[in-house]
Amino acid sequence: MDISVVVPLFNEDESLPELTAWIAKVMNDNNFSYEIVLVDDGSTDKSWEVIESLREQNEAIKGIKFRRNYGKSAALNVGFEATQGDVIITMDADLQDSPDEIPELYRRIKEEKLDLISGWKKKRYDPITKTIPTKLFNAATRKMSGIELNDFNCGLKAYRSDVIKTIEVYGEMHRYIPVIAKWAGFNKIAEQVVEHRARKYGTTKFGFSRFINGFLDLLSIFFVGKFGKRPMHFFGSLGVLSFFIGIVMALYILFEKKYLIWQGLAYRDVTDQPLFYLSLVAIVVGSQMFLAGFIAELLSRNAPERNQYLIEKKLD
Repeated sequence: MDISVVVPLFNEDESLPELTAWIAKVMNDNNFSYEIVLVDDGSTDKSWEVIESLREQNEAIKGIKFRRNYGKSAALNVGFEATQGDVIITMDADLQDSPDEIPELYRRIKEEKLDLISGWKKKRYDPITKTIPTKLFNAATRKMSGIELNDFNCGLKAYRSDVIKTIEVYGEMHRYIPVIAKWAGFNKIAEQVVEHRARKYGTTKFGFSRFINGFLDLLSIFFVGKFGKRPMHFFGSLGVLSFFIGIVMALYILFEKKYLIWQGLAYRDVTDQPLFYLSLVAIVVGSQMFLAGFIAELLSRNAPERNQYLIEKKLD
């Protein structure tokens, strides 16, 4: 199969018929073999009924329905597992992404041997409350990841099949998939300017909580990518440093007292000095961080499954 299109959705019953018809037209016009994987992330409207109806009209349409809302990352992760195409395209269900971009994305993945292409909505129709946080995230992600992309959060992306079968997406990490892919060893990442259309149906799902969660996930990705396979290097280094500082302070206090006694000068008991308690704290914290690194090193070899989702219905 040439292309799998993965569409995560939440309460998008109005846009689904138009979107799937548009995708099917693009595929047929270009003689692509394809499938459309619609992942209903616990919608409370008639989205699933629409998906069932569309499936009857087009067997290339597949549907997955979550029992409750897990978030876009969960929907993408499950959708990725269900794909069979050589190239995987992701897009949002709100018609702000244009299926007309698919042929060029497919061509570039195949001809340029790219691992991933991220769309860049150079001209946006989103409100300022969404564009400003997006720009801040993009700048921070570029700085921390070293990947020169202008729009990490664009829903329209293209992947080589090996990429999405290797990476794991959870939390709010869908916006940082290029970073996850890079840490997994897929370095052939490119960008393509794509059309951003004004929203035709429904309302935006963007909220302030996503701003906070996205920032925390960025820190998580950075830490896991750098130290996920060697947590002892992070916790152990900080622990040894803290322990060393505590020992130095404790020895300083002891030697100071011995020196004052030897000189016959007045001195304070060790326990009367605030520095003594600071040294104890530093020693204890250092020991704890060292042990945390050791335990994390053991756990990293047997990480529990993080993507267990209750799927209510499925159309294959």
